[in-house]
Amino acid sequence: MLRNMHFSGQTNKRSDSRGARRRFSRAAGMTLLELIIACSILLILSSAALPIAKFTVIRQKEAELHRDLREMRDAIDRYKDTADRNQIRVEIGSEGYPPDLETLVKGVQLGAGSDRKIRFLRKVPVDPMTGRAEWGLRAVQDDPDSTSWGGKNVFDVYSKSTSLALDGTKYSDW
Repeated sequence: MLRNMHFSGQTNKRSDSRGARRRFSRAAGMTLLELIIACSILLILSSAALPIAKFTVIRQKEAELHRDLREMRDAIDRYKDTADRNQIRVEIGSEGYPPDLETLVKGVQLGAGSDRKIRFLRKVPVDPMTGRAEWGLRAVQDDPDSTSWGGKNVFDVYSKSTSLALDGTKYSDW
């Protein structure tokens, strides 16, 4: 009888340890399954967020392009207004528009006998679509949709990018 108790006690210990192993392996299997499911869900969500991030970057570049074009066009208009008020000297045939964008950055002499210079731009901005500080220019004498610059004055600026915007228009038409 003593033997049976001892034997049955060992059997119980063995069966308990085997049961614990089974319980542990089942729990580990569920954890692995849960991990795979969680990774799959994260993969699906990140693949959905990638196009959104891409469009966000494009929208930021488009907003920067709008801002840069507005800044340069405002500088051209301020130059023209200053020339129309006879505060700066302009070349004949320029209709009061700047000869190039660098003139807006370098500045012009204010008045005939004055030492003061007036600047209209801090620097020529970089086109966010092309990554260069090169812009398409139009003179007063050029056609409104012209892609070649007459070289006499700067009436308008546009992007040299040939890409399409998110709204389907060309960046060069902005």
